[in-house]
Amino acid sequence: MAGWETIRVFFIKTCIMESTTTQALKEWAVAVDALEQGKTIVLLRKGGIREEGNRFQVAYDQVLLYPTYEHQQPDLLKAEYTHQVTPVTSGWHPETVRVGSWAEITDILRVSEPPDLEALSPYHIWNEKFVSARFKWKPRQPLYILLLRTYKLTSVHQIPYRSEYGGCRSWIDLAAPISLEGSVPVLGDGEYVKETGQICQVLKELRLQRIPRLRM
Repeated sequence: MAGWETIRVFFIKTCIMESTTTQALKEWAVAVDALEQGKTIVLLRKGGIREEGNRFQVAYDQVLLYPTYEHQQPDLLKAEYTHQVTPVTSGWHPETVRVGSWAEITDILRVSEPPDLEALSPYHIWNEKFVSARFKWKPRQPLYILLLRTYKLTSVHQIPYRSEYGGCRSWIDLAAPISLEGSVPVLGDGEYVKETGQICQVLKELRLQRIPRLRM
């Protein structure tokens, strides 16, 4: 395990950071908030109905975090997060969207069976109902576990909503680039190494498949 941690520290300290980006990952606002507060480093994804190729793919490994509200449901979250969500009507969106962070996607793993995800319950914000629903939707496609190291931007950006940002898709390209320079990691090197080490040990015991990261 010590060797794995050494490699992880080397990766964290030497990853190449772009100075600006327009690429963004859409995620529930409650999940973005949890990432920004260091409460989780885990996202569970299966993609939306408008994904390229009709399946989820990780297109970028450094992405802005773009919060969404339309599909958030309190009954799909663990109890400590339900109070953060107020359901909205279908198609609703804010006039401006708060973007205050970005993330490095450090690990991608594929899960095909619900029992394999039970061991990761302490590390994410969703409840069993959410997990069950995700597996039942497009049942032939796997669920993906993303581990993210989140960074807070030097200033919060209010992005005007545009119609091309809507729809059930994971990735969007913002109209204007946002600078990543001066960003501060939510978790320090040691904290992130420890957290990913614990999660990856669980995943190793489950013999889950790690997916190579793709840099665009």
